[in-house]
Amino acid sequence: MASDHESRRTVVVALLANLGIVVAKLSAAVITGSTAMFAETVHSAADTGNSGLLLVAEHRSRRPAAPSGLSRGREAYFWALLAAIGVFVVGAVLAIYEGVRELINPAKAESFAVAYIVLAVAFLLDLVSFLRARRHLSGEAHSLERGLLEHVRLTSDPTTRAVFAEDAAGLAGNIMAATGIALHQATGSAVPDAVAAIGIGLVLGTVAVFLVERNRDFLVGEEVAPAGKERIRAIIAGWPGVVAVRRLAAYFTGPDEVVVVARVDIDDSLDGAAVERLVSGIERELQALEPAIARVDVVPTG
Repeated sequence: MASDHESRRTVVVALLANLGIVVAKLSAAVITGSTAMFAETVHSAADTGNSGLLLVAEHRSRRPAAPSGLSRGREAYFWALLAAIGVFVVGAVLAIYEGVRELINPAKAESFAVAYIVLAVAFLLDLVSFLRARRHLSGEAHSLERGLLEHVRLTSDPTTRAVFAEDAAGLAGNIMAATGIALHQATGSAVPDAVAAIGIGLVLGTVAVFLVERNRDFLVGEEVAPAGKERIRAIIAGWPGVVAVRRLAAYFTGPDEVVVVARVDIDDSLDGAAVERLVSGIERELQALEPAIARVDVVPTG
């Protein structure tokens, strides 16, 4: 529950920061006429929409459990997938389109100081949100003995992963926009401004592809990392009466929710009561050692 609360707060911080950034960047884009600034406005608007959909994902995935006893956690991946496709991809297409349009029909920008101030403030707000997401993920990565970037890829929490990725892209986009505007001011050419807009679109597209792939993986049944499966296998194989673990599947059915299905060979000398004790004992031990395991199905064979 503490982790759920922390994820929700991370998304809310990102949403509030992005709302302020969108208003500031849109105003600066209108005042300056900078294409890179407009691309950053689209970028931040995409981040805002994404944060809204992630809050929906958080809410929907915490609804009462299904009759099977499992949560409806996969809804989180569905809504996060919609966010990645509908928001990031649209943002990437618009940003690239504006950059190409500027290359074909360049326009002069002005009031560069306004753009720099807005981008500096936006950078700081993105940084605050990014550091919060990073702190959350770093704590989880440390407890699982993983590197930060490895955990960003492997974590079953789609909301914090999306916030981390979008804020990292936001920081990069602010720097690219500032560089393009500065070169526009220094050279008088709109080309650097347009190239920066295209670059921002490409960053958005890259983030979209990454998030789409990961959410798709969890929707179709992402398996627990090999190290985790080996720990589960070792626990099962260590039980007296277990001869071998023939098949083992451990997959996510929602954020921090895992189902384990194991097919085990057992000692033929065990009677029915002993087999029942063995199966229930394995289930209890796995769920006690790994709170994320919501269900264990052990299928014994002679």
